[in-house]
Amino acid sequence: MLAELDANRAMYKSDPAKLDALVGDVLLPNFDTEYSARLVLGQSWRTATPEQRKRFVDAFYHSLLRNYGAALIDFTGDRFIVLPYKGDPGDTTATVRTEVKKSSGDKVPVNFSLRKTPEGWKAWDVVIEGISYVKSFRTDFASEIQQKGLDDVITRLEKEGRVGPNGAAVSSH
Repeated sequence: MLAELDANRAMYKSDPAKLDALVGDVLLPNFDTEYSARLVLGQSWRTATPEQRKRFVDAFYHSLLRNYGAALIDFTGDRFIVLPYKGDPGDTTATVRTEVKKSSGDKVPVNFSLRKTPEGWKAWDVVIEGISYVKSFRTDFASEIQQKGLDDVITRLEKEGRVGPNGAAVSSH
């Protein structure tokens, strides 16, 4: 994916839909979006209807798509270092430790939490400089759900991600 970005960066900068497609095709299939969404919603997952769960997972997926695409557009492969694995190869969970070198030369730790699923290894959390995106989202969403309700949070995510109720991306053009 990084080689593709490096080769066609101008096109991806000018056409966010193509960037979304690249991230959706290459990165997100390796991400356990439903598991992450369940963790983010916490207690609210248990009380949500099947329809609310589906809408939240779809909206959350598209939110990740947009956020990762925006973060990756200026990212180059030479700034990304995968550190040696520390753990037992037979484990069902793992942390892939990486470092991202900023233009200033500073290194930022970016760790990916993975779990073994029937479909293979899937990432479910990203921890950047010690901050878990799952925990951050859970805190943010819990407060908003308490104030406004789950349906309002889902509707906001759908609008931000330009996602229709059926989970289909809605064109911004």
